[in-house]
Amino acid sequence: MDTTLHYKTEFVRLRDNLESFVFRFVCNRQDMEDIVQETYVKVFQNINTFQNRSSFKTWVFTIAANTAKNYLKKHKLWKENFQDKAEALHLESDEIMGLLKNVYYTSPDIQFEICEHISYCFNCIIKTLKLSQQICLLLKEIYGFKIKEIMEITLFSEGKVKHNLSYAKKNMALIFDQRCALINKKGICNQCNSLMDALHPEQAKDKKTAPDLFFTKSCKNDPVGLLNIRMEMIKLIHPLNSPNSHLNTYLIEHLPEWANMKN
Repeated sequence: MDTTLHYKTEFVRLRDNLESFVFRFVCNRQDMEDIVQETYVKVFQNINTFQNRSSFKTWVFTIAANTAKNYLKKHKLWKENFQDKAEALHLESDEIMGLLKNVYYTSPDIQFEICEHISYCFNCIIKTLKLSQQICLLLKEIYGFKIKEIMEITLFSEGKVKHNLSYAKKNMALIFDQRCALINKKGICNQCNSLMDALHPEQAKDKKTAPDLFFTKSCKNDPVGLLNIRMEMIKLIHPLNSPNSHLNTYLIEHLPEWANMKN
């Protein structure tokens, strides 16, 4: 088989995971598509320089991560209260709430899924971290790269990769613990139940909240343990190819805009 043709076939196999990774990193479908396409062009413009020192997957993700980082340099980190401001704006504006409902009801067999919303919420919170922490956490915990591979992708030392992972998990666990009323009844964020009430009142009557996994005795008072459970669930959810991805994509793409409207 022709070498270029072989790698094009490999790229197609990687594309689903690559799109998922880039979207979680940039939080915009059109930008994701542009970055993945630019990655494809760069890969095959430089395919003769690929010398199998790392896996083809690691090399492709390196190009995609660097392309996405260049895009994100002009964007500010998100604030922890973006979701609160967006929720308040929707409650105040029938027009904006109407747009949200129109998006939600475009999908047949709609059913508000808590696990999908947790994935969306995870993405909102990870955007509050430094870029170095975001990329290390996503690569390691969601996309299964090893420390050595993350070192190749980021050009970080082993110590820096582990430092970023440690601080990312601590920061994420702390924010979830302080905000998420789904798990911690003292948390200030009730967006899961608020959205269910607004978008699917019949389903909301059941008042189903988090999966039973969250309430295991071993993790109930362990924020990092609960974060790990969230991440295990998130691995199973493709942010662009799940039953309510149309809703969660709409939410995450507009969140900074809505938050700024409440300033």
